[in-house]
Amino acid sequence: MKNTQEPEFFSKQVTNAKRFFIEGAAEKSTTIKVVCGGCEQTGPEFRIDRESFPYYSLEFVAKGNGTAILAGREYQLAQGTIFSYGPGISQVITAAPNSAMTKYFIDFTGGRAKDMIQKYADSVATAIRVSRPDAITRIFDDIISHGLSDSPYRSIICSTLLEYLFYRIAETTVTEETKLTRALTTYQQCRQHIKENFVTLRSLTDIAEACSLDNAYLCRLFKRFDTQSPYQYLTYLKMAYAAQQLQSPDVMVKEIAYSLGFDDPFHFSRTFRKVFGIAPRSFKRLR
Repeated sequence: MKNTQEPEFFSKQVTNAKRFFIEGAAEKSTTIKVVCGGCEQTGPEFRIDRESFPYYSLEFVAKGNGTAILAGREYQLAQGTIFSYGPGISQVITAAPNSAMTKYFIDFTGGRAKDMIQKYADSVATAIRVSRPDAITRIFDDIISHGLSDSPYRSIICSTLLEYLFYRIAETTVTEETKLTRALTTYQQCRQHIKENFVTLRSLTDIAEACSLDNAYLCRLFKRFDTQSPYQYLTYLKMAYAAQQLQSPDVMVKEIAYSLGFDDPFHFSRTFRKVFGIAPRSFKRLR
């Protein structure tokens, strides 16, 4: 029979929780044994502050944001973050202000516990990101399901699934090199989209929405890999196109302005002068 009494270290600062505890699992083992685990939705003022912990632990953020200070080092928590701690390691875990986190945890012990973390999850007292949060969530859900069962094999199944979880973490960990590669690829795709659609794009928000990004991240990408902002690049392309069109004697300035998404021809003229140092009508006469 499973033990229905939760241990004292289970957090009370949660609005919803699904947790299990396997009686007797904390006994010494040469391999690795799951003691407890679960899924929690943190309360509005969630804060865990411990000098140590009796078991090794993995925590996984499925939703929300927060902060973890592990052995004095601070990490930002977001969807897809996995962090670890264990005996002798201090932890301060908080949810972001006016926010809540949905996070999973699994506590375990055994002779291989620390080695598994160091080999497959970077090291104890650190945080990493995974590229497949959905896959990690499914494994945690499976562990919880078996942990809450009355099966005589639940301890073995949970421990086996924990090993599988480690392998999936190692397989989907996002390294700094991977982050750089992905960021560069995203920037190049966004720049190409602007180049191909500058006539119809009208604002930074238009660009961000078309690229499925938020405005701030899009600007950070261009600051990192370019010498101009995405909107500056869009404006340059529009004005370069306008300069080409102005070479035709039959095209009016206001027609070009409207075709490029400017509702006010005077705004278009001011923008053109800012880029080329000359008004579009003067540029047209010059040509």
